[in-house]
Amino acid sequence: MTSTPNRITLMGCQVDNLSMEETLQVIEGFIRSGRPHQHVVVNVDKIVKAQHDAELRQIINGCDLINADGMPVVWASRWLGMPLKERVAGVDLFEALMQRAARTGWRVYLLGARNEVVQGVKSLYERKYPGLTVAGARDGYWKPEEESAVVDAISAARPDILFVAISSPKKEQFLGRFQAQMKVPFAMGVGGTFDVAVGKVKRAPLWMQRSGLEWFYRFLQEPRRMFRRYFIEDMAFIGLLWREWWRR
Repeated sequence: MTSTPNRITLMGCQVDNLSMEETLQVIEGFIRSGRPHQHVVVNVDKIVKAQHDAELRQIINGCDLINADGMPVVWASRWLGMPLKERVAGVDLFEALMQRAARTGWRVYLLGARNEVVQGVKSLYERKYPGLTVAGARDGYWKPEEESAVVDAISAARPDILFVAISSPKKEQFLGRFQAQMKVPFAMGVGGTFDVAVGKVKRAPLWMQRSGLEWFYRFLQEPRRMFRRYFIEDMAFIGLLWREWWRR
């Protein structure tokens, strides 16, 4: 595992204290090295899940690069006296990397979402960034017996960057198990980013992103699916933050 020297620990999860530009510079170094590296973002939901999922917590803390995706995590770091420089949202990092891939010749592999969505992302970004090389693209639905074939296909495509758009903790577990075998220089879980890219899910206005209300905008679009996550499960974050502050 490679890690940056400015790593802090929040409620048991490690986070690299990097700006977006610093993050991109680290990733460029990973790709130049040719060795496999795994990236993860942490947000409120992931920190809460990691409290009772030891495997997820171990995978997060074992990643080579860990960004804070969510203003509440940034605010928590400041309250605890370990201020993170900024939020590095996965969807923004994905966009920046696709743009750089077209410019530098990096090969990208798109894995996840439904077939029409991932193929839509491929077509959209090939038009948006001429010169972009998409080494492969497939949906995120496969049977357990098909998993080895998925891994082999990614390895054979020799991408420089792998984007995995499946839900947590499945994407972290998938990369944790197979990244060393696939040998992708930079592998990143991007959650619902493909849906956002093709317009299936709308991104919150910039003022909501900056004020930490992006989660609420997402809830308004999918209230039935997101209610339990945001209003029941993630409420544990407040207790975790209080306990962490009290210990200090």
